[in-house]
Amino acid sequence: MPGENLSRDEARERARLLTVDGYEVALDLRSAVEQGDASRTFRSRTTLRFRCAEPGADTFADLVAPSVTAVTLNGRELDPAAVFDGARITLSDLAAENVLVVDAQCAYSRTGEGLHRFVDPEDGEVYLYTQYEPADARRVFANFEQPDLKAPFTFEVTAPEGWVVLSNGAEEGAPEGGVVHRFATTKPISTYITAVVAGPYHYVSDTYRRTFEDGTELAVPLGALCRKGLARHFDADDVFTVTKQGLDFFHDHFDYPYPFGKYDQAFVPEYNIGAMENPGCVTFREEFIFRGKVTQASYERRANVILHEMAHMWFGDLVTMEWWDDLWLKESFADFMGALSLAEATRFTDGWITFANGRKAWAYRADQLPSTHPITADIRDLEDAKLNFDGITYAKGASVLKQLVAYVGRDAFLDGARRYFKRHAYGNTTLADLLAALEETSGRDLAAWSRSWLQTAGVNALTPQVTYDAQDRITELSVLQEASPARPELRPHRVAVGLYRRQSADGSLVRYARAELDVAGQRTVVEELAGAERPDLVLVNDEDLTYCKIRFDERSLATLRGHLGEITDPMARALCWSALWGLTRDGLMPARDYLDIVLRFAGRESDIGVLQTLHAQARTALHHYTAAAGRQAGAQLLAQGALRELRLAEPGSGHQLTWARFFASVASTDADLQLLNGLLEGTAKIDGLDVDQELRWAFLEPLAAHGAADARRIDAELARDDTASGKRHHVRCLAARPSADVKARAWADVVESDALSNALVEATISGFDQPGQRELLAPYAPKYFDAVQKVWQERSIEIGMAVVRGLFPALQSSPETLDAADAWLIAHPGAAPALRRLVSESRDDLARALRAQACDAKVGDRP
Repeated sequence: MPGENLSRDEARERARLLTVDGYEVALDLRSAVEQGDASRTFRSRTTLRFRCAEPGADTFADLVAPSVTAVTLNGRELDPAAVFDGARITLSDLAAENVLVVDAQCAYSRTGEGLHRFVDPEDGEVYLYTQYEPADARRVFANFEQPDLKAPFTFEVTAPEGWVVLSNGAEEGAPEGGVVHRFATTKPISTYITAVVAGPYHYVSDTYRRTFEDGTELAVPLGALCRKGLARHFDADDVFTVTKQGLDFFHDHFDYPYPFGKYDQAFVPEYNIGAMENPGCVTFREEFIFRGKVTQASYERRANVILHEMAHMWFGDLVTMEWWDDLWLKESFADFMGALSLAEATRFTDGWITFANGRKAWAYRADQLPSTHPITADIRDLEDAKLNFDGITYAKGASVLKQLVAYVGRDAFLDGARRYFKRHAYGNTTLADLLAALEETSGRDLAAWSRSWLQTAGVNALTPQVTYDAQDRITELSVLQEASPARPELRPHRVAVGLYRRQSADGSLVRYARAELDVAGQRTVVEELAGAERPDLVLVNDEDLTYCKIRFDERSLATLRGHLGEITDPMARALCWSALWGLTRDGLMPARDYLDIVLRFAGRESDIGVLQTLHAQARTALHHYTAAAGRQAGAQLLAQGALRELRLAEPGSGHQLTWARFFASVASTDADLQLLNGLLEGTAKIDGLDVDQELRWAFLEPLAAHGAADARRIDAELARDDTASGKRHHVRCLAARPSADVKARAWADVVESDALSNALVEATISGFDQPGQRELLAPYAPKYFDAVQKVWQERSIEIGMAVVRGLFPALQSSPETLDAADAWLIAHPGAAPALRRLVSESRDDLARALRAQACDAKVGDRP
């Protein structure tokens, strides 16, 4: 990644000098279907019109390309060898008004950055799509790659005849000669949200129509597309249903019509992220097209992502942050508005439960890492920006916005958003611009709130403290607030405190009293609950109004250990699950106690999303937080419990499918593996369980990891499913086998070679890192620390992140591994800050695991 960074100071200086009037970008993509070297590059010709505030000044344009054929500035031909260094084009002696023309050979990508080229193994067809955030448009055309130099874009794409070609604007007329596609000029947008999708895609169309109160009508052409090989699985009707519901919701609440004409949604292969909000041409990972049976939680996740990206059309695309410091201005709002619209406009009315239990877990983890940062972050350069697409910017930011809505009121919040859109449409903003609009509509001074919530890092813990009189009535209930010594900020919280009691009739735990109040400082008395009868459970942050870690008094914790499954309210239950997980991660509850609670009560969990989160957390607790002496027994207990719940679940239900996948993920004994093998071979059967192709791969991986399925067996499964998805599963299963030679090959494929695409790198790492193979993986701990800096220097940032995170030797959970991580950090003070951040985050996870294991080891000392 040398030479490709851009600092905030450089961007500010360039923005001070330049105003961009427009881009005309012509791409010739016909080489994509060629063979050999001819298929590696494409022609990119950019005409860039811009003004300079200081004629005679120098600046640079961005371009990452193998070669530049010609550069012309204001009619003057420049020597490409003299002005282009592989990442920048030097521009000297600018005029007041300038025209830059750059003709280049740009490279197709295999890492999901820039213009990605994918060859479908099923039919040999070639598919292309772009992905730019934060700064990879420069891999496709010459530009000024920073969010505050917005401009209109006009794209022309030459592609093989018969291809579907899309960009941000609508296509104007039929393709010239069947190959040249011209698109309408866009509104002013940032470079990172321009887009091109091209290939023999399967395309489905529809139209969204809206009549506003003043009688005006809006018609938005809708498109949904995927690879031809996935067309038989593509439920475009459901995608369009959610899309129309979202457009209705945002029109109702934003009072600003959808501003970008058409609305295409492309589901594309080998995508690095969930989705990207390119206006008029949103891109999604194609895993959101379900090849087999999935639970309603999967449909909910897809709907949430669709709505998240749609919210970006206003928060991010229409109004864009000046620099990546204020990334939260788009991502936090999209996360919050996505959850709000999901719960209020679609069939997924319990969306806030999934947010509370799953999404916020991501935020809590990120906020306790050494790399935690304020929601408004200090982003020095593009590498910083790449790493800040994290749980702080998304889930914590969304949680804080939920707190803000509780603080200023929903009407004032939405009124402020509407004012913000109209005032800054097609422009760029900072935190101050948004706060100004919200202060105007709410009448509140938000400076103190902003300092506490947006400009400091860390998560507070709220704990109830209760005293009673002789009649078992509350004499005083207080909420105690704590912060870590490293992050001492005590914030104002708008919270609800709920009192729950077991009912004598059926034993259910129900709320019988509630108070909503502002918590500030170390101790706040909840006066409204004085005199209430003794509760079995005190739930601070009932209804999930604020962002905090929940703690319990002793009586409440005992109630949860014995009766968590009896809480009737699904949100309250989800919050308790989340709090217990927090106690386990913090080393305050032994991991085996957490696993015991999961075994006792997860089978009674009605919310599929919560259940899937519990399963993922149980695996983490087993493999990373359980003391070594307890892991084997813990795995057997989890597998037995999972099989019990699998057999008890309603045949054909989502719960049955979820327990089947969980059982496979923790299976380890001969009996477990024999059952999985029988389900694959058809010699065993569980009533209602349809073992489709995706479930077959889920059952095959543990067989491979335990040496019960060899390469021939795995190859045979690929022959059944010789598709792009099948290939990824195949690579993962091959790398999972318990063989020194297998691990050496997988390591070499990922670390020592760049031959694999991004998707296959991800699959190989996933297969390589098997919890039951600690001894086999031990030699790779020192190799990791020897290799990471070279990988970071030589590979793209996306691949570098995958390798540094994915291959960190977390399974070698010993003080020696911790010492090795510390030694690397001490020995490499000059390593790229982004690399040091990734290593230090993994090091912190390991330290947390060791603390949790020490807590869990005390289980064995109990009488």
